[in-house]
Amino acid sequence: MTARNYDVPDAFDAGAPAYDGLVGANPGYHAHLRLSARRMRLPDQGRGLRLLDIGCGTGASTAALLSAAPLADIVAVDGSAGMLEQARAKTWPPSVTFVHSRAETLAAADVTGPFDGILAAYLIRNVEDPDSVLGSLRSLLRPGGVLAVHEYSVRDSRLAAAIWNLVSTAIIIPAGRLRSGDAGLYRYLRRSVNDFDGAAQFRDRLRRNGFVDVHSESMPGWQHNIVHTFLGRAPQ
Repeated sequence: MTARNYDVPDAFDAGAPAYDGLVGANPGYHAHLRLSARRMRLPDQGRGLRLLDIGCGTGASTAALLSAAPLADIVAVDGSAGMLEQARAKTWPPSVTFVHSRAETLAAADVTGPFDGILAAYLIRNVEDPDSVLGSLRSLLRPGGVLAVHEYSVRDSRLAAAIWNLVSTAIIIPAGRLRSGDAGLYRYLRRSVNDFDGAAQFRDRLRRNGFVDVHSESMPGWQHNIVHTFLGRAPQ
């Protein structure tokens, strides 16, 4: 099952109340999001910058972006109303705005550029047409603006794939069933990570969609070579 026949926003609506508890039990989850945000190298604490957090979920990636650029204006977008409800219930400065929209329909939700930076955490793997979404995100960036894709990718490492599948089977799926009563979203998570681009393949995908200065860095700890920060810039 892929994003083509699995309604990801609807699944996240159902799993939203249990989501923060599940990801909070993952060692490094929030620290790794903050690391990806820092890797964007946003200047002067984000002063005068306009940033997009696409696929913000319950706001963990928004908090990470805010920690790296506390003086920026941040537009946080998600396609799941349930996840956004969880995010909006938290305390945010007035510089953070939440918008309900799928990544494919940002213009209809009046999410328009230009943005100085975009963070897409755990998003691209879940969209039906990654190239279309990446092209859209590039068009929303100012010339030289940075895109950071924080994402699972295990195809380039047999060890990473083995660890991912072991952790998914032994911990993530049972924990998802225990906390939410339904493990469907977490079985989908396992499959979608296995099906997604390898790191080299995704870097090539970014280049094909017009990004320059493309590179990636992995995470420390048990998610090394499992979760990565993919970085690219809009051409000047």
